[in-house]
Amino acid sequence: MEDLASLSFLAATIAASWRLAAPLIFASIGEVFSERAGVLNIGLEGTMLAGAFAGFAAAFTSGSILFGVAAAIAAGVLVGLLFAFFTITIKADQIVVGAAINLLGLGLTAFLFRSYFPSAGKGIDIAKPVHLPWLSDLPFFGEALFRQNAFVYSTLPVAALAVFVLYRTSFGLTLRAVGEHPKAVDVAGRSVALYRYGAVLICSALAALGGAFLTLAHSNQFVEGISSGRGFIALAVVVFARWSPIGAFVVSLLFGVFYALQLQLQAQPVHFLPYQLFQALPYLMTIAALIFVRNRVGTPSMLGVAYKKELRRRKCREGSCF
Repeated sequence: MEDLASLSFLAATIAASWRLAAPLIFASIGEVFSERAGVLNIGLEGTMLAGAFAGFAAAFTSGSILFGVAAAIAAGVLVGLLFAFFTITIKADQIVVGAAINLLGLGLTAFLFRSYFPSAGKGIDIAKPVHLPWLSDLPFFGEALFRQNAFVYSTLPVAALAVFVLYRTSFGLTLRAVGEHPKAVDVAGRSVALYRYGAVLICSALAALGGAFLTLAHSNQFVEGISSGRGFIALAVVVFARWSPIGAFVVSLLFGVFYALQLQLQAQPVHFLPYQLFQALPYLMTIAALIFVRNRVGTPSMLGVAYKKELRRRKCREGSCF
C-alpha cells in the first residue's frame, strides 16, 4: 500500500510539474527570442497579466476558449508593440519601459476586471484534459504524462518550432546576429529595428499565451496579480538556460517541479514547518539559481543596448563614393 501511495504521489507530482511549468515555458521561450535579438523585455509579468485578463474576458463573453486564446495573443501583440515602440523606435531604457509595462499590466487589468466583471464569480469552463487512446490508460505514465490539456501538450511543438526557427532558418540566423553584431546586419542591408520588432512581438505573444493558460486551463477565474511573479521567474529561467529554447523548456520543467512540490507538501502532515515556507519554494529556487549561475556565458553581446544607426555622409568623386 505504501508503494502504491508513493507511485501515486510521484505520478501526481510529475503531472502537476508539467502542467504548472506550461506558463513558464511559453514566457521563457518567448523571452529567448527577445534577448537573442538584444532586447531585454522585463515586462513579461505585465504581458502575462494582459493575456490572462484578455483570455478570460473573451472566453467569458463568447463562451469559447479558442476565442479567448486569440484575444490573449492579440493583447500580447499590442503590449509588445507598445514596448517595442518605446525601446526600439524611441530608444528609451529597456529596464524602465519593462517596469512600466509591469505596472500598467497590474493596474489596468485590475481596473478593467473590477469595472466590467464585478459578478463573474461563476467563472468559465476551462480546457479539459485530452484523452489519448491507450496512452492515457497506461499505469503510472498515463496519469503522469498523458492526461494533460491542449495547452500543456502545445508546449512541445512550441519548443521544437522555436529551435527550428532560431537555428535552422535565415530569420533565426539574422535575429541572433542582431543581438551579437547589429552593425554587421545593418551593413548587409537588413533592418535591425524590424528584426527586433519581430522578436519582441513573438516574445509578447508567447508570454500572453502563458498568461492565458492561467485563466483558461488552470483556474476558471481571473484574479488580480494571477501571474504571481511567473514573469520574473521566466527571466531567471532564460539566464539559467543559457538563452536556449530547449534549455528554457527543461529549466521551466524544473521550476514546475518546485511548484508541484510546494502544493503536494502543503497537503502532507508536516506540522513543524509553516506552509508559507512551501509557498516560497519556487521563489527561493529562483534566487538560488541566479546565485549559482554567475558567469554569463552565451549572453548576447548587445543585450539591453539600443542600436543607433550611424549616418555617414557619402562623398562621390569621379564616379566613386567614399
